[in-house]
Amino acid sequence: MTGPNTVTVTPTPPVAPAADPAELAQLVADAVTAHPAVARLDGGAFGAVATFLPGRRLVGVHVGRPGEPVELAVVLRLDRPIPGVVATLRTTVSALCGGAPVDITVSDVEVPGQESDDPADPEGTAPPAPPGTAGVRRPAGITPGTSVEIGP
Repeated sequence: MTGPNTVTVTPTPPVAPAADPAELAQLVADAVTAHPAVARLDGGAFGAVATFLPGRRLVGVHVGRPGEPVELAVVLRLDRPIPGVVATLRTTVSALCGGAPVDITVSDVEVPGQESDDPADPEGTAPPAPPGTAGVRRPAGITPGTSVEIGP
């Protein structure tokens, strides 16, 4: 039936994933870091969220085999609602990866305008922590391997 109220809907084909997983991982990293609420990619608790590229490691993005979820670990700026940012990132990355499921870990957050709470860097000018160490703080004067007694 045709007429003035007829609407023709043409389905949009899904985005075909890049043939090379390394290329796809880089596309995902670029898309994620382009979001204004993403401060940086992070390796997760043990630096395990990464893709191995020729000559380097892309930390914060893991693109597995077909059917496996894409993994992201990010540090977000706390100027937008976290659930909304995560939903947007999930939709964007899934579209890039041909509809693959996307697992996102928010490793840490940065509060805008907050001064550094690191006594060694009161200006907040030190480079970011190494991947996988976001949010890890050690009490002043305690070095790794030092035994500390806690209790009454």
